[in-house]
Amino acid sequence: QVQLVESGGGLVQAGGSLRLSCAASGRTLSRYAMGWFRQAPGKEREFVAAISRSGGSTSYADSVKGRFTISRDDAKNTAYLQMNSLKPEDTAVYYCAAVRRDWGTSDYLYGYDYWGQGTQVTVSS
Repeated sequence: QVQLVESGGGLVQAGGSLRLSCAASGRTLSRYAMGWFRQAPGKEREFVAAISRSGGSTSYADSVKGRFTISRDDAKNTAYLQMNSLKPEDTAVYYCAAVRRDWGTSDYLYGYDYWGQGTQVTVSS
């Protein structure tokens, strides 16, 4: 079993940047494909970005493509989400998630086995 802890959220002005981190413990992160999801107040949790176990494949929601970058550093047991050109509509609680998957990425919310507790990102206009 793997435990995930997100950090790096906060308050930022529109156009600014944040980098979220997802630290894993309990099992090595290299066993898992990773994903980032977000949930705004009154809305369902939605896919943001995913990265394959090898790091060779990534996928993004259309709403963040070109602005967000997902990456991983298995030596540090940490995944990241670099968020640039932030918009007020990016305001949400951001969650990282892990799934045992040998290849490819997944944008399927219910396919992930492990979740962090979330970190709040607030973008002011």
